[in-house]
Amino acid sequence: MTRRRELEQHRHTLGEIRDIMNSMKTLAFIESRKLGRFLDAQRAVVTHIETMAADFLGFYPGVLPRSDEATPVCLLFGSERGFCGDFNETLLSRLESYFREYSMDSPRLIVTGSKLGNHLEGDPRVVAYIDGANIVEEAEKTLPPIINALADLQTDKCAASLVVFYHDPDKEQIATAEVLPPFEQYRDNAPDFPQPPLLNMPPAAFLAKLIDHYLFAVLHEIMYVSMMAENIRRVRHLEGAVQHLEDKSANLLHQSNALRQEEIIEEIEVILLSASSLDVKR
Repeated sequence: MTRRRELEQHRHTLGEIRDIMNSMKTLAFIESRKLGRFLDAQRAVVTHIETMAADFLGFYPGVLPRSDEATPVCLLFGSERGFCGDFNETLLSRLESYFREYSMDSPRLIVTGSKLGNHLEGDPRVVAYIDGANIVEEAEKTLPPIINALADLQTDKCAASLVVFYHDPDKEQIATAEVLPPFEQYRDNAPDFPQPPLLNMPPAAFLAKLIDHYLFAVLHEIMYVSMMAENIRRVRHLEGAVQHLEDKSANLLHQSNALRQEEIIEEIEVILLSASSLDVKR
């Protein structure tokens, strides 16, 4: 009886854990749907800024600064929470292979996401540990510290080159984006229109403000993509965990039923023995 009660208690505990994981999976799925709407709007903003930059640099290519020497900075978008498999481990693996591929010396790292930060705790290359966003509304709190960390690394004589590492759910792999210096692909563009854009400030000042808007917008987009990948991973991981719990619960139920059958057989044997004893006495 005691063994069967232990199995029943264990199965009840597994059921509670399964319910919690199902709730977490549902929340991750809802967050993915919400991120999809935000991501579509943010991609439109980035595309609009890039179109504006291409038009502007077609007439003013000389204002795009050339930086022969730049401080290499890598921004990593990791996970803030767990239950997403090897999300952070694959990100770090891609980072190290990137360093070997491009022979990068003394890169500076900006790390977002506490789970990823735990993997790189004490790493001398890290210049900033930044808490990641749990939900899309928290992105506004995460981006300013990233921008501030980048600003601290830039000087008048030496700018920062920024490469962002993040998970891309569409390609199902680690993606890299060279964000700074921006608009290099438009440096030699021919003008698409006969007249230059009408500006109310000097071209250099306009470009500086455009770069600020672009950096903020593109980092928003990449963060949303990374969060989307994280939540998709979390849904898949939790689905596997819930299935494992259900299988284990079914196995415990089978064991409990088998023990109950043994108890019933023992009870029947006791009744039969008692009946036999009464017959002998009679």
